[in-house]
Amino acid sequence: MTNFPDPSSKKCQELFEKSKDGLFELAAQMKIDNLSEDFLKEIVIPISYHLHNSFSKRKTPFLICFTGGQGSGKTTLSFFIQKVLTDYCQRPAMGFSIDDIYKSQEERRALAKKIHPLCYVRGVPGTHDINMGLDLITELSSAGPNTETKIPAFCKPEDRHYAWEEWPIYTGKPDFIFFDAWCGGARPLPEQDWLPPFNQLEEEEDPQGIWSKWSNQELSKDYQDLFSLFDLLLMIKVPSMEFVYESRWIQEQTLAKTITDPNLKEKIMTKEEVYRFVMHYERLTHYILDELPSFSDIVLTRDSDFKFSISKAS
Repeated sequence: MTNFPDPSSKKCQELFEKSKDGLFELAAQMKIDNLSEDFLKEIVIPISYHLHNSFSKRKTPFLICFTGGQGSGKTTLSFFIQKVLTDYCQRPAMGFSIDDIYKSQEERRALAKKIHPLCYVRGVPGTHDINMGLDLITELSSAGPNTETKIPAFCKPEDRHYAWEEWPIYTGKPDFIFFDAWCGGARPLPEQDWLPPFNQLEEEEDPQGIWSKWSNQELSKDYQDLFSLFDLLLMIKVPSMEFVYESRWIQEQTLAKTITDPNLKEKIMTKEEVYRFVMHYERLTHYILDELPSFSDIVLTRDSDFKFSISKAS
């Protein structure tokens, strides 16, 4: 980490002082309680300054991927860094999530009928419209100063995209595009010596591995085309799979706080439903936790007390 910014450096301290009020305002808007100044000083500011200092402006945006298990904090971290870059470094930044480019219910229903019933459940490789993401990156890369680009937006409680008219608009061409994805940068698992069912879900619904192998094969296709575009891959490494389960439950509770529509509130998952949902991701998540740090550019370690530290930076 010899070239990575020291949080105690003058440049980082100045950037923190300029941006801290705005970051605390953003945290309040996101319903984040008890935001730590240490998190901003030691994680958000050094990474923001590193991106600003190491990626000189060019004609096309830099694509930065944040990856990690569900509820690891990648989307929140991305929002904070986007704000620092845009508002305090004069480096326009925007982001979107793999959760915003899901295939429609109709498309997933067709896959469920053709391949396996579990293909209907969104989340694993094979259930995303990767071309939607690639097209968005192309649009933003060719945008002019006043070009308005629609950013896909997905409503999880209703399991559908918002109406196109409701999608947020980004104006201009960003210097940075942030993409957060739980499987961002992942490579397909080797199919030789394929492990038996990983959990109760696979035992009950996919004992022959038809669905899990299908998803793994999908990961080897256009997902790799998207991942090959990354200029930097940052991983948030969590302690265990159990931590992923608990973090995803916390995420669902946070989502419930932000929803005012009573009909949508009824669709918030219970803890048991969240745990069952996360089982869909467990096989690939184990592989990611073991293998992804070796080819990530930056690795943040998040401990069982939800504290972050930088364990690798290149």
